[in-house]
Amino acid sequence: MSALAPTLEKYFTHHLTHALGASSHTIAAYRDTWRLLLGWLLSTENRRPETLDLQLLDSATISAFLLYLEQERGNQVRTRNLRLAALHSFFFYAALHHPEHADSIARVLAIPAKRHSRTDISYLTDIETSALLESVDRTTHTGRRDRLLILIAVSTGMRVSELTALAWVDVHLGVGAYVVCHGKGRKNRATPLSREDVAALTVWKTENCLDDRDLVFPTRDGTRMSTDAVAQRLKVHVAAATTTAPTLKTKIISPHVLRHTAAMRLLRAGIDTTVIALWLGHESPETTLIYLHADLALKERALERVRPTGIQPGRYAPEDSLIAFLEGL
Repeated sequence: MSALAPTLEKYFTHHLTHALGASSHTIAAYRDTWRLLLGWLLSTENRRPETLDLQLLDSATISAFLLYLEQERGNQVRTRNLRLAALHSFFFYAALHHPEHADSIARVLAIPAKRHSRTDISYLTDIETSALLESVDRTTHTGRRDRLLILIAVSTGMRVSELTALAWVDVHLGVGAYVVCHGKGRKNRATPLSREDVAALTVWKTENCLDDRDLVFPTRDGTRMSTDAVAQRLKVHVAAATTTAPTLKTKIISPHVLRHTAAMRLLRAGIDTTVIALWLGHESPETTLIYLHADLALKERALERVRPTGIQPGRYAPEDSLIAFLEGL
């Protein structure tokens, strides 16, 4: 067995899980990166994973893999950088356990992330949001679940992973109603609920909750919905909503767009970005600034308050009435 296999196994089973306490989403993302890398090496160089040695994964090989991700798999720069971050995490760990490969590992760690332009934020307008909610068929159990999921997503800004993991024990419908979100990095936060949210959740709970440990948005057999399932259900409802909101045809609506919509609603209501950051569970308030860039109406309102160029400063003084009278003769 090569040095790579046992090191990689210890990295996932001990370092990521216990030493770093990484979330299941992080572990899955890092695992998928290695599955892609090992599969690529097998198909291009006929190197079986169990025969690979750590020294074979040099900077040239990793750079070629990153190029493959972009050119052949069509990954965006952001995805390419996330894959590189996953590899860097492993090589930082490997450097401590295999100092004999220090030079090779250092060159891999020196591979930089690519710079990329910021993509525009996509979100729903109030008209589009209403059309989407009204398009859902509430005569079916699945339709009532989907509508409530969309409503809570737009109202609270919860991530799709937080929504699918939400259990009734995390929902508090009394005075000062709120939900407890189990967010990224194992961080919990409380997010308030509107009156409409409380009313809809109360009806849904009466219909579906047998135990507080039950999921709020389960599949038909009571299990947790996958992200792909949520995206697919949303796609169906967006298609139905285009009849009353044609602008939806020009947008790609994913579950994360509902989170952006919640942020933009808060921003337009005059909520400070630091509060929005806490509301959404952002690590830093700076992350929330992307919504300021996306809101053209907010920029237009700011422009209206700016004095036009070429105007001399000072307060307006009305014309003297006597002078005006004489000049009018």
